[in-house]
Amino acid sequence: MSKVAWYRAAVIAGVVALLEALCLAGVIDKITMPAPHVIARDLWRMLVSGRMNAAIAKTLGNTVLALGLALGVGIIAAALLHRARAVRDTLDPLFATYYAVPVFAFYPFFIVVFGLGDLPQILIAFMLGVVAVIVNTLNGLDRVPNVLLKTARILRLSPADTALRMTLPYAGPYVLTGVKLAVAYAFIGVIGSEFIMSRGGIGYEISFAYANFDNATMYPLIVLILLASVAVNGLLGVWEQRLLARRGLR
Repeated sequence: MSKVAWYRAAVIAGVVALLEALCLAGVIDKITMPAPHVIARDLWRMLVSGRMNAAIAKTLGNTVLALGLALGVGIIAAALLHRARAVRDTLDPLFATYYAVPVFAFYPFFIVVFGLGDLPQILIAFMLGVVAVIVNTLNGLDRVPNVLLKTARILRLSPADTALRMTLPYAGPYVLTGVKLAVAYAFIGVIGSEFIMSRGGIGYEISFAYANFDNATMYPLIVLILLASVAVNGLLGVWEQRLLARRGLR
């Protein structure tokens, strides 16, 4: 582990230790928040019992679907926009202000059109994540050296081959930055949608537990979400650092 990783681990451990001390001292009462060791125990019991497996599978499945759509559409759209300068110049201001739009405001419309199933949740998460992928992929494509483009022309590569073999691999670290953002947005979109209107999933279970003062369910599920997102982003971060190191940028 690098020094930065050790520092991050130390900060997290310090925050957990502080919360543990405040809970045990009674500064934070049990109704407000259980001690971290109690949350960890409840999370372990929940996972072992399997009582939340259906909710976890539903949320993770929808998140993976939304993330896959965001990555596929975002990368393809960025590759096409990079070659269509006029269209990109038209859309750039929209990308810059996109996240000022309350995407969750479209949820009632999606419910009317697509019903109360999982599709509205997936679409919300997709809408949150796709623009992050597009913007970061375009940022990487803008940094592709001209020598690679000239090489592609000399080899008479088609636009698709140029993207797959030249430009997108070079833009890999920037694409991964978009992927990390899309992972966070996908979780936010799916779980937030489950809070609004759903009959299952982690978001629904957290909302139900909150309404019933069930801290033994609510806090472990929150921690589970944090652990999942941190683990995925951590793995992507390691991959990103290795790509940068291969190019002498780290």
